[in-house]
Amino acid sequence: MRTPRRRPVTAVLLGTVLVLSGATAASGLPSAAPTAGPSVVPAAAPPPEFGTDWDDPRTPEPPVPVPATRHCTVRVVDDAFDDFDVHTRGYTPPAGCAGPWSTVVMRLEGSVAGRQFDRIGYVDVGGVRMLTLSTPEPSVDGIRWHVEKDVTDLAPLLADPQQVQAFIGNVVDSTYTGVIHVTVDLDFYTTGRDAPAARTSDAVLPLSDTSRDGTDLVGTLTVPRNSTRLLADVFATGSGGGCEEFWDTSAPASTGYSCPDGLPYREVDVRIDGQLAGIAAPYPVVYTGGWSNPFLWYTIPSPKAFDIPSLGYDLTPYLGRLNDGRPHEVRISVVGLPAGQGGWTLAPRFRVWRDTGRSVVAGTTGTAYAGDPVVESTVSGAGDQAGHVDLDARRQLRVTGTLSTSRGPVTTTVTRRLENTSRHSWTDDEADDTLAASWTDTQEVATGHGNATPTVERTQHRWDKDGVLGFHPRSDVAGAYDVTGDLAITWSRQDSLTRGAARLSSRSETSSYDGQASWIYGVPRDQRHATADTSARATLSEKVLGRPATSWDHRLRAVNGTFVTDTVG
Repeated sequence: MRTPRRRPVTAVLLGTVLVLSGATAASGLPSAAPTAGPSVVPAAAPPPEFGTDWDDPRTPEPPVPVPATRHCTVRVVDDAFDDFDVHTRGYTPPAGCAGPWSTVVMRLEGSVAGRQFDRIGYVDVGGVRMLTLSTPEPSVDGIRWHVEKDVTDLAPLLADPQQVQAFIGNVVDSTYTGVIHVTVDLDFYTTGRDAPAARTSDAVLPLSDTSRDGTDLVGTLTVPRNSTRLLADVFATGSGGGCEEFWDTSAPASTGYSCPDGLPYREVDVRIDGQLAGIAAPYPVVYTGGWSNPFLWYTIPSPKAFDIPSLGYDLTPYLGRLNDGRPHEVRISVVGLPAGQGGWTLAPRFRVWRDTGRSVVAGTTGTAYAGDPVVESTVSGAGDQAGHVDLDARRQLRVTGTLSTSRGPVTTTVTRRLENTSRHSWTDDEADDTLAASWTDTQEVATGHGNATPTVERTQHRWDKDGVLGFHPRSDVAGAYDVTGDLAITWSRQDSLTRGAARLSSRSETSSYDGQASWIYGVPRDQRHATADTSARATLSEKVLGRPATSWDHRLRAVNGTFVTDTVG
């Protein structure tokens, strides 16, 4: 949520006050290294409230597992971002670590000091998105943060020289002094014992000839004529600086709510030649200035804020149409946007697998079933009065396609189900603004070879957000307000691969956050009395048939800017 329209400051002005007073938001230190047993950092005594400096924030996500083989490092970004220019740099594969590689890891190191807002940016390689990120807000003394990401899926692209483009839109002047310094390295791990060459797609393709048609992103895709599998990854974010950054708490204009962007339902659709081919629920990421209380994020950012995940689509059933060697129109749109409303960044990439036994793979695409989104809501409120938006939404897509491969006929059936429940309410003048919402996005892909029992790959995302923002005038100081925030977020992903009754593999990942923060707005900085108690936990468990199970459990807690818990085990 955000500072409401009727309050004496807007969300943007509130962020300005925090920046000018030297407040910071979150960044992330390197993820903890793997450990053989529990690891505990002794608790430090926290101060009674925030001072002028505090610990660099951390994230609890597990580090990328890497083999014990030799690796080479190639730097692809080394820039200071102080404007809205796109920074370009050439990339050449590492001569000392020729592919194929077992693993490729991206490592970002960032730093910023002074006064600055949180910013949104990206890193592209060869015209496809590698990373969508948001940045921390700095303290005067400065902060550093770290992101690492497994980018092995991009190995087919990285095998050849490419252009790298990096962008972090940033304003630097006499008021906003924070220049954002970022380096990005790619570590290429060679193959060796227990480190075979990674199994990746044969090609990674961008969307070509892109343009905007209203709020839709439109372009063309041409795949090899012997393609047998097609996956799309779409990076989709509501942009900062406008109400679409807070789309999950929007309300119809009739309610009088401060962000009148219609009902809080969004969906990112992919169409091929005008036919609906994929649906997905976007992740309602909270940036480091979010919920009108950046103190919530000073030491621990919200889940995935520094590496915003893409939305995945299995488009294999459409290859029967796409394998004709011609360019086909791909349209990506955000469902639920009010007419004429923008504010979304959309960046797709496509991964393609080919049949080495045939130059052309023919096939058929069955009729897709996709009803319209079912969105049921009750709405109340007017002017400055209390109101609410209760919403229940769902949608389903099912499509089947068959390809005649060199190994016989292969039938792929994709089923996608989206569900969203939201309970959003506010009191008079939005003094208390409360949200309890959940999103579930489930994709099942059944792949059958001839008459054999099909394998079923199931991926389920679930996101939960439950919290309240308070903004109450103080009786003892004219023009001053108590700003409070209490928020819990959970991001989770469950993957499984089965064949009949046999479970071949499973993977479960969660990242959760729980925080409470308060401060006084409208008083000198030394009278702000800001406090925060925030915690986070990341868990990961993975089982593959015939291999030992692996797991990860990392807990963090910080009080008033000082970490008191950092435990792995």
